[in-house]
Amino acid sequence: MPDVLQQRDVAAPATPDYPLADRVDITTHAQMKAIAEPTRSAIALLLLERAASTTELAVALGKPKGTVDHHLKVLAAAGLVHVVRTRQVRAMTERFWGRTARTYVFESSSSATPTPMWMVRDALAEMERVMPATHCVDADREDLDTVYATFRHARIPAERVREFGERLYALSDEFVSTERGGDVMFGLLLTLFPTDLPILPEPVA
Repeated sequence: MPDVLQQRDVAAPATPDYPLADRVDITTHAQMKAIAEPTRSAIALLLLERAASTTELAVALGKPKGTVDHHLKVLAAAGLVHVVRTRQVRAMTERFWGRTARTYVFESSSSATPTPMWMVRDALAEMERVMPATHCVDADREDLDTVYATFRHARIPAERVREFGERLYALSDEFVSTERGGDVMFGLLLTLFPTDLPILPEPVA
C-alpha cells in the first residue's frame, strides 16, 4: 500500500510524533477481533509511523472516509487507538489518530485459530498477493524483489528456546524502530515453535 506521506526516499522518525505507551496487552475477544480485521490492522500499522487524520488514512488505504471512520471507531472502542491531537480546518475540527501503544502483545488465543497461526496466515496472504507482482513492476527496483527467508529445525534445550525467543523479540523491536524511508513497506515474520518431527535416539555407548 502507498505511504501516508506520499513521498519517496524521505526519512521519517522511527518514533511516532505523539506520545504512546510501550505496550498494550490484547486480552479480550473484542480486542482480538478488532485488530485481526485486515483494514484495521493496516490502520494500526500506518499509525506506527505518525499520527494521521481519517482523510489521510483513507487516501493511503484507497477506501472511503466513512469506511475508515468506522474502523477507527472499532479500534478506539477496543482501546487500541485514540485521538492524539486536533486542528481547526475552517469550521470543522480535524482529528488525528494514534496508537495507544507501540507494541500490541497478544496472549494465547482460545479461539479455533491460535494467535501465531493467524499471524502466519496473514503473512502468507501478503506474500502471495505481492511477490508475484513484483517481478513485472520495475526491473530496476531491487527493493521490490528483496526477500530473505530460511526455515530450519534444531533439537535444543528449553533454556536456549527462551534465549532465542528473546533475541527474536529484540530483533523485531529493532525492525519497527528503524528510521523510516523509501516507499516500500516490508514485512518481518519471526516464529519459533515446537514441532512433531522425529528425533534420533541417544547413541548407544
